[in-house]
Amino acid sequence: MRPEDNEARSPTAATRPSLWLTILSLSAVAVLIALGVWQVERRAWKLALIDRVEQRVHAAAQPIPARAAWPAITAAGDEYRHVSLSGRFLHDRETLVQAVTEDGPGYWVLTPLQRSDGTLVLINRGFVPSERRDASTRQGGNPDGQVEITGLLRITEPKGGFLRDNVPQHNRWYSRDVAAIAAARDLQNVAPFFVDADAGSQSGSAPIGGLTVVRFPNNHLIYALTWFALAFMLAGRLLVTFGGGLFRRSKRFVHETAGGSDASARRTGSDAGTIVEPT
Repeated sequence: MRPEDNEARSPTAATRPSLWLTILSLSAVAVLIALGVWQVERRAWKLALIDRVEQRVHAAAQPIPARAAWPAITAAGDEYRHVSLSGRFLHDRETLVQAVTEDGPGYWVLTPLQRSDGTLVLINRGFVPSERRDASTRQGGNPDGQVEITGLLRITEPKGGFLRDNVPQHNRWYSRDVAAIAAARDLQNVAPFFVDADAGSQSGSAPIGGLTVVRFPNNHLIYALTWFALAFMLAGRLLVTFGGGLFRRSKRFVHETAGGSDASARRTGSDAGTIVEPT
């Protein structure tokens, strides 16, 4: 048997990984760690968002932004601000948007509020169950004349709800798309946002205001720990599979001729080689 044959069959050579497999494995570990770091950053952003929204929701109501500031309104800078405004409801232009609440399925009642400067703001006056969809069943909740409204500023919801598009021509609405509702109801000078009315703005028994749900899922810590755990397990597997041979003391096979000085003392078979332990 040739010495190079023995070397080719040694445990160290048998477990030596290919270059491409090593690169791909290390890249996978790096990607998993990067995903974990990204989730940690997302968690910090989400906690800051929750804190900011909590402060806005519980702050004293302030007048809605002036018309000149409307183009600059954004979700990050303005959504869920506690605002106040006054005007007169245009009940004949109301829009019902399908909703599901803790009280069951029904509709949000969005009614334009005409202000003294001629501008209109859509007010989500609250929830009505399906059996009270017709305005004639809730006349007591439709005030005439000047009203004062407080509520939360909300950003428009374009293009419909989850997997369901608004169908204005059939008066089917699944999201509070301000621009689409304004076009369908022939409304001009409409604010690009709407206001969720507080419970204190309610008149009569319906609609039921103050049902805004302010909840932000925050599972980023779990996601981060998952990615880091996967990276740790993959790195450990790579170390066991590809690096184990670096920590084991392997024996070296040396073939000596029959005439060697200690061949007769160590030879155990016909023309046997000598096992030499590494120093």
